Amino acid sequence: MKWILSLTEAKTCGSQEVGGKARALADLTAAGFPVPRALCLTVAAYGRFVRQTGLRQRIAMELGRKDPGEMRWEELWDASLRIRNLFLTTPWPPGMERRFRQEVEAYFGAKALVVRSSAPCEDSAAASFAGLHESIVNVRGTSALLDAVRKVWASLWSDRALLYRQELKLNVHGSAMAVLIQELACGEKSGVAFSQSPSKPGTLVIESVWGLNQGLVDGDIEPDHWELQRDDLTALRHRPAQREKLLQPIGGQVAAAPLDKWQMGTAPLNAQEVRQVAKLALHLEDFFGNPQDVEWTWQGKHLWLLQSRPVTARQNAGNDDQRGWYLSLHRSMENLQNLRRRLEQEILPGMEAAAAGLSCIPPESLTDSQLAEEIIRRRGILADWEEVYRTECIPMAHGVRLFGEFYNDTLHPADPFEFVHLLENAGMRAVQRNRRWLELAMAIKTDSEIQTDFFKDAKLTGPLQERLEELAEETGLEKNVLRGMLNRMAQTAGFKPAAREPQNAKHLQKEYLARFPQEDRERAAEYLELGRASYRLRDDDNLSLDRIRRQVAAAEGEARRRLALAATSELQALLNPEKTKAGDGRQSGTHWLSSTMEIRVRQLQGQPAGPGVVTAKARVIREASDLTSFQPGEVLVCDAIDPAMTFIVPLASGIVERRGGMLIHGAIIAREYGLPCVTGIANATDIIQNGERVTVDGYLGLIVIHRD
Repeated sequence: MKWILSLTEAKTCGSQEVGGKARALADLTAAGFPVPRALCLTVAAYGRFVRQTGLRQRIAMELGRKDPGEMRWEELWDASLRIRNLFLTTPWPPGMERRFRQEVEAYFGAKALVVRSSAPCEDSAAASFAGLHESIVNVRGTSALLDAVRKVWASLWSDRALLYRQELKLNVHGSAMAVLIQELACGEKSGVAFSQSPSKPGTLVIESVWGLNQGLVDGDIEPDHWELQRDDLTALRHRPAQREKLLQPIGGQVAAAPLDKWQMGTAPLNAQEVRQVAKLALHLEDFFGNPQDVEWTWQGKHLWLLQSRPVTARQNAGNDDQRGWYLSLHRSMENLQNLRRRLEQEILPGMEAAAAGLSCIPPESLTDSQLAEEIIRRRGILADWEEVYRTECIPMAHGVRLFGEFYNDTLHPADPFEFVHLLENAGMRAVQRNRRWLELAMAIKTDSEIQTDFFKDAKLTGPLQERLEELAEETGLEKNVLRGMLNRMAQTAGFKPAAREPQNAKHLQKEYLARFPQEDRERAAEYLELGRASYRLRDDDNLSLDRIRRQVAAAEGEARRRLALAATSELQALLNPEKTKAGDGRQSGTHWLSSTMEIRVRQLQGQPAGPGVVTAKARVIREASDLTSFQPGEVLVCDAIDPAMTFIVPLASGIVERRGGMLIHGAIIAREYGLPCVTGIANATDIIQNGERVTVDGYLGLIVIHRD
């Protein structure tokens, strides 16, 4: 069966064989539209590759760790990154590679190419997958093309694509991918056109940038924007862009370059070209019978049509539709660099200032009426900052993913998370806080005078009291709770906080950069710096937001104390159990299964999140008060390690969490201390019982419970 087709041959195939994008371009080519020459790798080519290499079973195993519908965004990222690395490190079957090289070299010669996805359900009238799958521009040479095809195939299993298929109720395990290989039309100006504006009926929209379209699609380059009347193409509005740069092919890559002075002051399209693009969009709408989202480029005097897909309105999405938010998590290098500056200079200082402002108003000093108003105000402030966290802080975590993809795409390591070692020891606030906590514990253990004061519960004064108060403020725990834990640690025979030798960051960075050609090292260093900043901020932003949460919890705690003494209508309504935030980092409305339920599982499969293997007694933490019973050397088992709990991590020998992913707060902290960590264990705090010996295998993501 033939699995490499020209667009002319693809015209005789259905979308289930060549994908929606390739079939649309095949129809357009046959109708005489100006489409660059292209070949299509059919769905059968993908099927043959995953079948002959055994990838089909390995993908099923990765997705079988947990129901994808129950995965958080961090878990989807991890699963997709592992699957992507499987494609990158799996060689083409020799017969397939030989035939691919022969046909592609005969058809395109040495021309620069673009490799695009063409999934069977992609670009249909019912569901547009725009932005979900990968496109790779300016591919040169057959070896680079073989890699590019595997990357596009792997994008079928990206976190965005997995979520989209769930939302649309598509069959995840039956998904397949065709690939479109086009000649690169290297236009001087490019853009998109909507034959009917998604937001303004009766109008047509055109956006254009100098250079290649990738900058516009990625959101890195602001486009000039035109709105036209559909019926007579009268120009209604032109919104000029802040024109500074363009994307252009350089070597085997696409890179930004500054615009010439005349380009900065000139719109990419003149009035005649705007009308010509508009006419093309309307012509395509007539051809397909529905409004079109058109991608085009202008090369000299020739207008090339790159692709055309239906404009699909997201109807009946509802409040639970997460596709738009997931798409927003994927940012370009420049976008993330700008976001980093905003986080470091505005957002995190703003959170700290908000928490400090709230702490200046002691809840116990307020009347009942004032306290009720203050609770409402604090909840509103917290809600505002939680939205900022969702829209600004979480997307910054993509810097880790971006670095990981760059590392894996260029170096092809056997371990898809090898890159994480380069991100550790990034100067996290939680680690610095833990160091102060452990120093105090060791001082109590080794200084007999301090021991006497602590063990006799004597009133502390001077520097010792100040250090205890600082820790209480940082952790959110009461001083007497901290004091009791420090006492127990000091009296534990042989206690020494878990700590590994810090890896030499400069040495690791030097080794990393040495693996790249000299001309690529600056770019490699840029990716590493962004990844390290993203990794650190992923931890730091949790601590800043937690300070605000604690101020809300303090006001609610005062209200509960008063209600215990006498019912107050103003406070009673506010503290309805179904609406009250727990204040310990868990989401409201979370219901915990009874710890007495009889579950006798002996082996659990989760996500590997911290390398290493350890066997020790389990300590199950369901709420903050459980921390006081934690013994050094135990395995910490919990729903999720929130910022207030990270101080206990250096005392643990391993970590097990219900929440999953390499980028959750607990997994990041566990790796800083070299602890085996497994995440994504459903009902972990109910299946595992206090005192049971468990083995935590952070390499395979396995938990073994040793029961008689």
